[in-house]
Order: sequence, then C-alpha cells, then structure tokens
Amino acid sequence: MKVSDFNYELPQELIAQHPYDKRDEARLMVLDKKNKTIEHKVFKDIIDFLNPGDCLVINNTKVIPARLLGLKDTGAKIEFLLLKRIEEDTWEAMVRPGHKLKPGTKVSFGDGILKAEVLDVLDGGNRKVVFEYDGIFNEVLDKVGLMPLPPYITEATKEDQKKYQTVYAKYDGSAAAPTAGLHFTKELLKQIEEKGISIANVTLHVGIGTFRPVKVENVEEHEMHSEHFYIKKEDADKINKAKEDGHRVIAVGTTSCRVLESVSDENGMMTEFEGDTSIFIYPGYKFKCIDGLITNFHLPESTLIMLVSSLAGREYILKAYNEAVKEKYKFFSFGDAMFIK
Repeated sequence: MKVSDFNYELPQELIAQHPYDKRDEARLMVLDKKNKTIEHKVFKDIIDFLNPGDCLVINNTKVIPARLLGLKDTGAKIEFLLLKRIEEDTWEAMVRPGHKLKPGTKVSFGDGILKAEVLDVLDGGNRKVVFEYDGIFNEVLDKVGLMPLPPYITEATKEDQKKYQTVYAKYDGSAAAPTAGLHFTKELLKQIEEKGISIANVTLHVGIGTFRPVKVENVEEHEMHSEHFYIKKEDADKINKAKEDGHRVIAVGTTSCRVLESVSDENGMMTEFEGDTSIFIYPGYKFKCIDGLITNFHLPESTLIMLVSSLAGREYILKAYNEAVKEKYKFFSFGDAMFIK
C-alpha cells in the first residue's frame, strides 16, 4: 500500500484560516459506511444522528501556549516549540534555528521572566531544555507563550487563537488541539446528554508529530510518533456500559479513537489506564472498540486520512473528500466536520 494512494487535490483557498463565529454552525458531511451514502448537514445536526444509549468519547486535553519567541545572549532570535514535559521544569522542545543551540546555550523569553538552558541534543534534533522562572510555570507560559497554530494557518488573529481550544479542555499538555472537538458548544453537549447519550472523557496530549509528513513510500514502513494518554475508571465504565447494552461508541476525533483502540481488549472493553501510544491505524486494521467517528478533513497522504480510510474504506473516503472539494467545504483544523456512522 503506497502513501500516494491517499492523495487528493486540494485547492489552497479551501484551507480554513479562521474558525466559525459559532462553533456548531460548521458544515457536517455524514457518511454511512455500510450503505456508502453521503449527506450534507450543519454540525449542530449531529444530535439527530446520535441515539439514546450511545457513548460519545471526547479528548479533554488542553492546548498550552507552547510557542516561545526568545533571544540568546548574543541577541540572536530563537523559537522554541514545547513538545513534551520530561520532568518538572525539563522539557523536550523543537527549536529554530536548531544548529545554533548547543548544550549550555541560554535563552531568555519575555524580557527575562522565563529563561532556558539547553541540556542536550536529542534524536531528531530536538533539544532537552530546563526552564528557570519565578512563580507557577503555566502562569508564566500564559504571559510569554503563543498558541502553536498549525503551519497551514497563516492569517489567524488573536481572537482566532483563543478559539483553538475545545469548550471542554481541562488538562494542560497539548501542542495541538484535538480539532474535531472544536465544533461542540456547551449548549450542544447539554442537549446531547439530555437525549440520553453518555459522554466519556479520555486525555491524550497531542504532539506536534500529528503534522509530521509520511516520508516513506510504503505505508507499512512508517513509524508513528508516541503520545501520552490516560483514561479514568468512571469513563471506562461508561464506554463498557454502552458496549454491554448493544449501543455505539463514537469517538470525537482521531486522538480519542487512538486511545480507545490502544486500551480496549478484543471485545472492545476498557479498563482504567495510563501510558503512551504509537498505534498506527491504516487500512486492514480491525477496529475493536469504536463504531463511529466525528472528525475533520485531513491533509493528503497523512496518517489521519489513512485512519479514516481504515474505518470507512479508502475509495469511499476519497470519493467523499473529492465531493467536499466540489462542494467547497473548509479543510483542516478550523474547517468543517465529517461523521462516519
């Protein structure tokens, strides 16, 4: 299976640069994977496709302002992107320009309220860095950091950046938003619960590897990035109840899907768990837990379009993507949504 099998033509103007004024008024393409039909709706119509007893699984990770613009002692400009906390004040960071940051280099951010020292060069060129500051790290980060918007969003305003967060974001740790969840409002979630649909949480901290291109020709040779996650007992119980009662488990986003498929047993049942996952889901994969998926439209030749193709079929997904282009849907993080049922 070749990476080029997952390509499609996307006009540049269809890449969403700004979020919708009202989150739930994005467009929604509904795919019936059994009957291979395609419907065009508005996102708030999602409630009509959810049944009492279903379990909706959301990722409650919170994006941190992980992009830091700083200066070396020499006055040279340096950019950090925080990827993963190693311990306490020690982080793995992607740095630009990287070749100038040797171990021992010191960088200052926000007129010195946050300082960093490079400890080591890691595999792949990232840096292990330790921070020095007064007070609480997340509060300092809020003052000096910027939201790490994806590279294809080039026109975002400060107001747009504020919307790069789900309404249910709770636990700090992501370098990118779980974007399928951006379409939900608190009101819509309340209506969904009132209809008798349970909502379970998982927490997967999305790494910047989610944007990493597949650089091999054969899909099977790609190595996935690793991301940290956990699921609590009360949420595992909600998912198990839906399964036991014959109802559907619907993942909101590929991140939620990856957690569920990493943890569940052969019968799709869950237990409380914390760990790292580098699960790679591509056509041929047999799903154990999820029955449906709410997701955005993904980059050509990405691991994410491979994941949705494994759930609904490659040809059917590419047909849907080409129809989305024809109907001028908006693509990627701030774009429109798809429900595979």
